[in-house]
Amino acid sequence: MSGFGRVAPDRLLHISLDRLLTAARGGESSPVGLAILLAGLVILFTVALPGGFLRVSTLQSMMFQLPELGLLSLAMVIPLISGGLNLAIVATSNQAALLMAWILTGLMPPNSAGLDLWLWLATALLASFLLCVAIGAVTGIIIAVMNVHPILVTLGTQTLVGGVSIWLSRGKTISGFPAPLLAVANDTFLGIPISFYLFVAVAFAVHILLTRTPLGIRIHMIGSNLEATRFSGVDTGRVLIWVYVLSSLLCWLSAIVMMGRFNSAGADIAQSYLLITILAAILGGVDPYGGFGRIAGLGLALVILQTISSGFNLLGLSEYMTLALWGLTLLFVMAAKRAAAAWRMAQRHAHAPKASLHP
Repeated sequence: MSGFGRVAPDRLLHISLDRLLTAARGGESSPVGLAILLAGLVILFTVALPGGFLRVSTLQSMMFQLPELGLLSLAMVIPLISGGLNLAIVATSNQAALLMAWILTGLMPPNSAGLDLWLWLATALLASFLLCVAIGAVTGIIIAVMNVHPILVTLGTQTLVGGVSIWLSRGKTISGFPAPLLAVANDTFLGIPISFYLFVAVAFAVHILLTRTPLGIRIHMIGSNLEATRFSGVDTGRVLIWVYVLSSLLCWLSAIVMMGRFNSAGADIAQSYLLITILAAILGGVDPYGGFGRIAGLGLALVILQTISSGFNLLGLSEYMTLALWGLTLLFVMAAKRAAAAWRMAQRHAHAPKASLHP
């Protein structure tokens, strides 16, 4: 990562990103509001479902469901902080899953076991890994080199990848995967799902990447001001390519988790997750215009959304009602952010020193 531009990495690493963001925004966002909202939801569902919500089984169920959405949300957050967007995360994840499924069910002998089984698993994982790298690299190159807007590029990528997946699979799902793959999303360690450990580890790694490495700092800088970052000597094209490669690799991890959890792979799985990843990112404090965002805020937002989903499910409400509420939440959060920004601007103007009319 030391080759991203001509700014010395050791100098960048000594710059506190927190101070940089605080100075740029004129204030520091706090997860306190999200924590209060989460506490309110827990109290609400506890009262509405006495003895049915605050249970170990409910918490464990939430930890089983959260990783697949969490990994896709991380895949969305990195482009958002860079000032872009990746509408192809679900399509990329599904195609990676289909490639692994094809290798494991179409090429691998049915009675494979022992070392032979692990070699086939490694082959499937490596093939899908390279596929995601290719999708991310092509997407990033078009955005960085050809200067096409990320929304248009990733919308095209989504359509292309999704169409190829439907054509190759004939719209059918593939199931019947080896036990080691299923264990990733279904087994537990000390009562906690293995997939949840995976999500926490990946989220921490992304946090370190974004806040403690030259690449992460440059991603924030590009999201804040692309042209200023380019004039400062940063190779913005290379950074943007890495943004979409990393996003696609996170889709690869989500594909592994979803394959294990659903024991199936298909072109139309988890289509509704695209909206929810954007909602989770914005609810967690990521600026939709780029430059700012914290993984801790995203984590709290994901827990809030999962709490709403689990509470509604226990109340017997339709999953479509949950989707509708999530959509309403996205609109409310965006409106609240714009109103808060307008209020802060008005306050600055009100307290700005007035120019004197007298010499």
